[in-house]
Amino acid sequence: MIVDCAIYRDGRRTEGPADFSDALGEARAAGDSFLWIGLHEPAEAEFAHVTSEFGLHPLAVEDALKAHQRPKLEVYDDSLFLVLKPVVYDEAAATVTAGELMVFVGDSFVVTVRHGEGAPLAAVRRRLEEDPQVLRHGPTAVMYAVSDAVVDHYVSVGAELQNDLEALEADVFAPDGGDTKGTAARIYSFKRQVLEFRRATGPLADPILRLAGAGVPFVHESTRPFFRDVSDHLTRANEYVEGLDRLLSDILNAHLAQMGVRQNNDMRKISAWAAMAAVPTMVAGIYGMNFEHMPELGTVWGYPAAVAVMAGAVLALHRLFKRRGWL
Repeated sequence: MIVDCAIYRDGRRTEGPADFSDALGEARAAGDSFLWIGLHEPAEAEFAHVTSEFGLHPLAVEDALKAHQRPKLEVYDDSLFLVLKPVVYDEAAATVTAGELMVFVGDSFVVTVRHGEGAPLAAVRRRLEEDPQVLRHGPTAVMYAVSDAVVDHYVSVGAELQNDLEALEADVFAPDGGDTKGTAARIYSFKRQVLEFRRATGPLADPILRLAGAGVPFVHESTRPFFRDVSDHLTRANEYVEGLDRLLSDILNAHLAQMGVRQNNDMRKISAWAAMAAVPTMVAGIYGMNFEHMPELGTVWGYPAAVAVMAGAVLALHRLFKRRGWL
């Protein structure tokens, strides 16, 4: 559905025709104006009218309707098409959810198409309307503001993930961290969320660099420094992602090493107790044989002597294993 539709003249919002096709004609006739239409998960029939009026490329239209695209920048004869993937981090569920945001920029128009709830544009539009100096740069000012809002949120999500990772790291390296059930599953789940985050931030680096450079049509020359600033913020977000991924791999390896050490300690303890049980079992087994002619069978102190030998052997072995750290 169409969320908002407005004409901006000289950086300020103005009242225009209710029909956006008439509004586009008025914006082009004025020369210093452009039309911004915002849509949220439009239906195919609804978007077909927008496509015909603005002359959008059919391949870009297909991408905008189906979503599930990687971040990219496509240059067509009559428009630019930018795909962004805004992300939302649910701290309670420890999940990263990515939406999709498409921006069409052409002659005196901007069309934004949003999928999911991760990229509300009302705040971006309101902030731009409060800063006419930015809006005077035309449709690319909207593309810059949308990109900047998405990338700035990447940095915020990266900081939240970093905090949760530090908590996970503290749990893993706690004295009983290796014995916590599901620790490996938590690490793998966290790694999956970082991978989802990487899918949003990584591919966007090249499109933003292209917008910051020369030779891209419909991009006002004065907006290139703004896109360079977005590129700097995106680099910071990607550094967050790379650091999180490396730390998660190190934490997982450390956890597996801890589990191996604990298993070795458990095996040594089991072996030590088995060795202590073997000595009295052997002595008792020998004297449990049904033979008449065996040493000490006829003596009064034979039974106490055998028990004493078994107890002494067990105590000696216990002391030996204790000294070597097996118990």
